[in-house]
Amino acid sequence: MLPLKQKDKEIIKKLLASGCCARCVLRFCCIGVPDAYRHTPPETLKELRAFVNASEDGTSSESTQEEKNSSQNAAEFEPASKRSKLEEPAEEPGVCVVCLGVLQHLSDVSQAVQIADAVRKEKYQVDTLVLSISLPAQMCVREHSCWLHVKDQVRAKCCVLGRDDVIQVKEAFKWIMQDLLAQELAGVAVATKSALEVSVGFTHPETDADCYFLASTCPDCFKATKNKQSVFTRMAVVKALEKIPDSKFIKHSPCPPSRPGSSCTPQDVQCVHVSVFVAGRYNKFCRSLPQTPWLIDGQRRMESSVEELIAAPVLTAFGAQGFNFSSSGREDVDVRTLGNGRPFALELLNPRKSKLCEEDMKSVQQVRRHLPCVCVRTWCRDVHNPVLQLINASSEKIRVRDLQMVSRDAMSRMKEGEEEKTKSYLALVWTQKSIQKDDIAFINHIKDLTIDQKTPLRVLHRRTLAVRQRLIHSMNASLLDEHHFRLSLKTQAGTYIKEFVHGDFGRTTPNLCQLLDTHTDILELDVQSVDVDWPPALPD
Repeated sequence: MLPLKQKDKEIIKKLLASGCCARCVLRFCCIGVPDAYRHTPPETLKELRAFVNASEDGTSSESTQEEKNSSQNAAEFEPASKRSKLEEPAEEPGVCVVCLGVLQHLSDVSQAVQIADAVRKEKYQVDTLVLSISLPAQMCVREHSCWLHVKDQVRAKCCVLGRDDVIQVKEAFKWIMQDLLAQELAGVAVATKSALEVSVGFTHPETDADCYFLASTCPDCFKATKNKQSVFTRMAVVKALEKIPDSKFIKHSPCPPSRPGSSCTPQDVQCVHVSVFVAGRYNKFCRSLPQTPWLIDGQRRMESSVEELIAAPVLTAFGAQGFNFSSSGREDVDVRTLGNGRPFALELLNPRKSKLCEEDMKSVQQVRRHLPCVCVRTWCRDVHNPVLQLINASSEKIRVRDLQMVSRDAMSRMKEGEEEKTKSYLALVWTQKSIQKDDIAFINHIKDLTIDQKTPLRVLHRRTLAVRQRLIHSMNASLLDEHHFRLSLKTQAGTYIKEFVHGDFGRTTPNLCQLLDTHTDILELDVQSVDVDWPPALPD
């Protein structure tokens, strides 16, 4: 039985006469019991009519059982004309003037099947989902119109009830669809919070014009933007309805609203899973591999990149639609990254899996049997990580370690190290004039050298022109021959090492050319370490 009160009678009568569906009548009666909306519209309408008719016969829903029995017995002796009032067919004459058929015709088993089919098609491996609904903005106008039509009766029912106490169409739709969807998607519960969001949208072009008068009455609420197809967004319409006086609204919009000729049109169901984050460290052993795809004027310059070699197996393993790659700094295409590697993270977009179980990990396991000796020694600790093995088996140009899932919040740890931490490098330096060991010995004693670096010419196209002050903590020079020596450096993150060596036409000062009083250039550069303690090292 519906939880109705005697004072609901006038609200029910006015709304049914205005063309509201049975479920919208419950909403305006402020019925917040989900089960009340799960009966079929004909069943609910029949019960509403019975409630009104019983009230008119002097019997309220709060009557005692004896009074009800007495009323039923008396009905047997009443004239047929009076009994017909109780036996009206429970059929709604047309499309609801408020929900435009959403709660009336578009929230049944067939709709649940369509939503469930869309979820199954995407093959998400989840235990829960959250259902969201997008409704036409003009539905707000129609609801406001009906509210003005019955607000006196609602407030007579309870003086504290207001417009915000009316149950929203979205809420009622979710209450109705929860059980239906759970039955269709066995094992998947419809929750209030979930990693998977299933969006259902509806449009109703026939009534789009319902909102137009608001543009002239509240012009400051509607401002055109590049990304919006229409200025009449739901948020803008709600804002305008909060501002417009009741008298002005009634002057421009029918109250109650006019009857529509058709129901809303359902749009395609959209499924989106929240991003999953995977982090690790990578080494790069190749001097012809960019970190990210290298494109010049739309043309690709290299066949692959670090991010693509790492991302491809991970995307497959998680069934993600795309990814965003980030790292703690970046190396040039001709620079190797050695040591314990550079921290990186992948944001996996709309993944079908939120985590990898043991069976999934096994399914992607591939191990290269003949790796270079240096790689076997360095990466033998990772033999228990099949996804990592798949990445490492795909190319000898890179290796990945400490691959693990992380939270979005943990990503900030990596970014903190980009300019606050230190990095170590090893460079092969050429000098124009002949040098001896004593000529470079002083370099070993230089500590905490502050340099000013104007944005290098080679990166000026992507970085703002500025002078950045950086700190070189220590250096160590080792002579190879009269024109070459190796230079080890420990610097503040963000230091341009190449520019410090050759001076970049005087844009970096002081530089190695000035310190040695000769032209110098860098022939090779390796990143030896990136001193960021993230992500956590995994146990052997």
